[in-house]
Amino acid sequence: MRAIVGLWRWRRNPLCRGTDLAEAWMALAALVLITVAAPVVGVFTTSLSRDALLASVHQQREDRHAITGTVLRKVASPPIDPDPETSSARDAHSRVLARWQAPDRTDHYGVVLSDLETPRPGDHFRLWTDEHGKVVGRPLDGATATTHAVLAGFGAATAAVGLIEGTRRLLLWRIVRARHARLDRAWEKAGPDWGRTGTGS
Repeated sequence: MRAIVGLWRWRRNPLCRGTDLAEAWMALAALVLITVAAPVVGVFTTSLSRDALLASVHQQREDRHAITGTVLRKVASPPIDPDPETSSARDAHSRVLARWQAPDRTDHYGVVLSDLETPRPGDHFRLWTDEHGKVVGRPLDGATATTHAVLAGFGAATAAVGLIEGTRRLLLWRIVRARHARLDRAWEKAGPDWGRTGTGS
C-alpha cells in the first residue's frame, strides 16, 4: 500500500520524468499480475490437467486388465544399461518367458518383465494386458495423476511469472534505449558550444 501511495505522490514531483513514472507503473502492474494472475493460471491449469488425467485413469482401468502370468523359464538379462535412469527401473525386474491367458480367453506366450527376484518355472506373477492379451503398462493411479496435475499447475504459474517479468524487462529495455537516445540528441545539440566563451555557458 505504501508503494502505491508513494507512486501517487511521486507523479507530481518536478524531478520525475515521464519514463520514470511509466517504469514505476509497469513495476506495479507486474507485481499485481504476478500475485493475482499467476496463481489463477496455476489453479486453472491444475484443475484442467487433473480432469484430463483422471479421465485417462478411468479409461486405462477399463482397457487394461490385471492377469496372472506363469513363468516357463528365466531369460538371460540384457547387457548393462549405461543410463542410470532407465536401468534402475529394469534392475528390479526379471526377464522371463511366460504364458498367460488374455481376457478374451486366448493363450499367449512371450518374453516379459516380472517382479519376481528369482523366477522359477511354474511361478506366478501379475501382468497387465489389453483385451486381446497384448502386454501393456500398469494403469495410472489417481494419486499419481493428481501429482502430475499439481506439477503442471506449478509449471504454468512459473511460466506466467516468467512471461510477465520478461515482458516488463523488455518494455523497460525499450524505455531505457529511448531515454539514452534523447540524451544523445540533447548532447549533440549542446555539444558544439560546450565550454566556449561568449556562448552563454
